Parts: sequence; structure tokens; C-alpha cells
Amino acid sequence: MEGLFFNVNSGFLEGIVRGYKSGTLTQSHYASLTQCETLEDFKTQLSATDYGNFLANEPSPLSTTTIADKATQILVDQFNFLRSNSVEPLSKFLDYITYGYMIDNRDTHELLERCHPLGIFDTMPALCVATNVEELYQSVLVETPLGICPGMTPTLNTKYHDQRPISVIASLLLILTDMNIEIIRNTVYKAYLEDFYNYASTIGSTTAEVMHSILAFEADRRTINITINSFDTELTKEQRAKLFPAIGRLFPAGNNVLAKADDIDQVRQVCENVGEYRSFFDNSASAQSNGDLGDFGVAAQLEDRFFRMEVHLNKLAFLQQFQYGVFYSYVKLKEQEIRNITWIAECIAQDARDRIHDFIPIF
Repeated sequence: MEGLFFNVNSGFLEGIVRGYKSGTLTQSHYASLTQCETLEDFKTQLSATDYGNFLANEPSPLSTTTIADKATQILVDQFNFLRSNSVEPLSKFLDYITYGYMIDNRDTHELLERCHPLGIFDTMPALCVATNVEELYQSVLVETPLGICPGMTPTLNTKYHDQRPISVIASLLLILTDMNIEIIRNTVYKAYLEDFYNYASTIGSTTAEVMHSILAFEADRRTINITINSFDTELTKEQRAKLFPAIGRLFPAGNNVLAKADDIDQVRQVCENVGEYRSFFDNSASAQSNGDLGDFGVAAQLEDRFFRMEVHLNKLAFLQQFQYGVFYSYVKLKEQEIRNITWIAECIAQDARDRIHDFIPIF
């Protein structure tokens, strides 16, 4: 039934984003890019794609950082066009996409320019002048859309009450001084994923179906990564469990086991219960048993396989119409394309031809 009315407010923008997706680099484009000898040749080859002359005004010698920044700006411009022409509930859905980048934009004076443009918010420069944890809390979790903490001091909640979507746990303020920045970030991201998952459930069955699949995988990926990265650290198993999102295909039984895991093999055993995750550890487990990889080596291999699964799920989103998942998926696919471009450019710049094909093609 929702398909009857979807096009009234969102049909035009869905057509636009599907048009953007048709400009994604193909295997033939990547084949041409990997044959380039210099970054100037690389620039010329990219100009024949939908990227056009986005590097035309950049002086020589061209850097890989410039290529990545300019490619990202194209994505940001496209996203802002979609956002500025959207209405509820799509506009709120697009806002949710930006919240993840806000969480990742951990800012200092020298890192401000390195923050992802989709996660920029008005009060971000104020983070540079924070002198203690309370000021940082006020700037990040109170004065931005990143969180409202129910049950805290009413004066902290009033300004954005009923406007901000992320319900950060009420005890966060009490434990903030005892947590490092990664734990804070993962705590907020856990709440973000859960809230995004719940919001997707309210805006149509097709959108919910697509987004639940994608967000469930993202939650499982974070759960696995948190588990592996917490081995041999000061993070207790109780603290680890509190960082796991309460969604995903591993939740709840798998999460309970991972919270108590002590090595990679236990993580592999949990993932074997999910068919799509079973292959993640096939080679890495055998390599570790032979002494070829440590935990960090296994984690690096897993990250590559996670990216491949993410690309697969986001491609599937485009097989269904009259749903908002395509907007999220396009952003994620474009990000992977930018990573591919940057990787190839780095290999050319460093003359590492033997690794130039170690990227993840999309189409």
C-alpha cells in the first residue's frame, strides 16, 4: 500500500539516487585506472567517468589526499542536494545517516580538517576549547543531535527534548570520567544503531526489511570487532558486553558468548552459527593455527571481508523499489568506491604495483 503514495514525496529523489548509482565505476573503469603509470594519467582516466573534471583546478604534483577529499566532496554535494529537497520522513532518515559520521568525528585542533564532511555540525569547533570532561559532554552529547540522556538533569534535556533521536543510556554521565574515548564512541554508536533500527521499523515494511538487514550486519560487525580488539586489554568482559548493540543476527545468544570469549577461535565458533558469516574465518583461522597470523592479522583480514559483505548487502538494496534504503546504500557504496580510488592512487604513487588490485569492486 505504501508504494501507492511513495512517489508523491520521494519518487523524484529515488530516481535521482538511482541515477547517481548508475555512475558507479565498473570493472572496465578499474581496469583502466590500474594501468595508469602516474597520478596525472590517473586523473585523466577519472575525467572520462562521472567524476568528470573534478581535479581540473588542482595543481601538480597531485596527491592522493587531494583525490580522496575531492571525491568525497562530490558525494557530500550529492547528499546535500538530496537532503535539501527531501521532506519527512525521508529528511529524518537522511539525518540519521549523518549521525554516524558525527560520532566518528572526534575533533581536536589539528584534526578538525580531517573530519568527515557529512558529520560536521555547527558546534564542532567548540570541542577544541573544551578543557574537561564535563565541557566535552556538554558540547557533544547535549548541544548536538548525538544524544539525549533520559533521567539526567532536566536542564540538560530540555533544549532538544523530543527532537533528537538517539537515546544514550542514562548512566553515561556517571561513567564518562572513567571511560576512554573509544568506549564513549562505541557506547554512543551502539545507541545510534539501535535507534536507527527502531526508526526504520516505523517508515514502511520495505524500508524496514532492507535497513534491518544492513543495520543487523553493521551491529554484528561492531560486536565482532569490539570482541577481538578487547583481547589483552584492560576492558573487562562486563564492560565489553555493554558495548554490544542489542540488534543483529548474533543477538542475543551470540553476543552472550562473545562477551565471555578469550580468543579468536571462540569468535569463529560463534560466527559459524550464521551461514553468511561462516566464511569470514575460513582462511584466517587456519593461518592463525599455523602461526602465520596474530589477532591483529586476523582482524585485518576480517575487515576486508566485512567490507565485501557490506557492499553485497547495499547492492541488494537497489533490487527493491519504494523504500529509503537506497539512499543509505548509495552513500556506503560510494564510500567504498572512494576507498578503491584512493587505494589505487596510493599504489601508483608508491609504485606498489603488486598490490594495486587489492580493492573491492562494486559492479
